[in-house]
Amino acid sequence: MSKRPHIRFIVNPTSGPKSSVDVAARIQQHLDHQKYDHDIVFTTHAGHAPELAREAAEKGCEVVVAVGGDGTVNEVARGLIHTETALGILPKGSGNGLARHLQLPMALDGALQVLNKGHITTIDSGNINGHPFFTTAGIGFDAYISSVFAGNKKRGLQTYVELVMKEVRSYTHLPVKASINGQELDTDCFVMAFANAAQYGNNAYIAPMADIQDGLLDVCLVRKLDFIKALHLSYCMLTKQLANSGSAEYFKTEHVQVQTEEAMMFHADGEYLGKAEAFDVQMLPLSLKVLVP
Repeated sequence: MSKRPHIRFIVNPTSGPKSSVDVAARIQQHLDHQKYDHDIVFTTHAGHAPELAREAAEKGCEVVVAVGGDGTVNEVARGLIHTETALGILPKGSGNGLARHLQLPMALDGALQVLNKGHITTIDSGNINGHPFFTTAGIGFDAYISSVFAGNKKRGLQTYVELVMKEVRSYTHLPVKASINGQELDTDCFVMAFANAAQYGNNAYIAPMADIQDGLLDVCLVRKLDFIKALHLSYCMLTKQLANSGSAEYFKTEHVQVQTEEAMMFHADGEYLGKAEAFDVQMLPLSLKVLVP
């Protein structure tokens, strides 16, 4: 590495809506080259970004920037947990949950200016069954929607809401047993979301009170849901009113354990991970450095 701080940009060429924007050209044009050296690398397969991020951190890179959506941000951040290298984000996805929570500009040029200013803070991260997450993880319906959404060619909030309205009619809530702060819950579960940040993405707020630096998960439990309640819940999420809606219950905790009678789907940062009958969810306080406005 040279004497100037080095930034590595990790680009997911398949992330987000199709765009004619030349990311490399924008970086060349708007990055402060008096302040930083940089390189740009492209992912070629799932799981490639953590390797590229970890490699950069080991070489002493000051900042590694995820250029893509929530999946790319998750992969890059995974490679940077508990290192001195900070995560930067150039939002290029359909949801951009962490970028929105951190109040980063959605425009590429504005996000590059955040990098130029170089303001670094430290945030919490979470872990569900060994899988790191930085915005939300969850079991139940939101994980099911993640699995369906992943196979859909259309992206964006409208597509997500349409899928929710279509699938909510046939999805069956399941019984779970959860241990939260020493309290044992034996309950039906439509969704149990574990929030580090306030929103899933697209300004859909599942836990509007969540603080990404308090070392605590905001656990959101929705026990049962029919179509009419789903409409109301969706509206409340988009207006930050879910906590006051009566549709969800909230708990703050460092650690959650959940047992299910049959395997339930789960996700981390919107990426569908499969099914399990036991879930261990915990916080890693102040474990990731990030660039913020």
